[in-house]
Amino acid sequence: MIRPTLAFALAHPAHFIALGAGSGLARVAPGTVGTLWAWAAFVLLQPFMNDVGWSALIVVGTLVGWWACTVTAQHMRIADSGHIVWDEVVAFWLVLWLVSPAGFGDQLVAFALFRFFDAVKFGPMAWADRTFKGFGPRGGFGILLDDFAAALCTLLVIAAWRY
Repeated sequence: MIRPTLAFALAHPAHFIALGAGSGLARVAPGTVGTLWAWAAFVLLQPFMNDVGWSALIVVGTLVGWWACTVTAQHMRIADSGHIVWDEVVAFWLVLWLVSPAGFGDQLVAFALFRFFDAVKFGPMAWADRTFKGFGPRGGFGILLDDFAAALCTLLVIAAWRY
């Protein structure tokens, strides 16, 4: 499968989750669209969440996402399809949560940095992408890990910039 369809996204709960509630169906730059979806969801959820809520959502989202990404990659027969965007969603939620409180400008910088680190895949992102490639639980973990590495790099740059 080169590009998933809406029918594929709705055929299994794992597909719906891994494809970022449909944001990963974008024909162009699905990772960017998935990250934008994560940003919008964060803004909508933020008034109702505290630190315990965000940490629980990110932990549960990571564990459920590991399963969803593993299943969806196997069903698509692509080890790490760009249309699987749950990894961007949960990793970018982590970034936004840890840089909060942050205004639109700071969130935009976080978005740009995260997309840069996720796209170029050098250093820790390249290691994670290369080391955990494949199918099954190891591959599903790898789908998530390179985006968490991009989140870490984003947070390090923001910390250096702020301090």
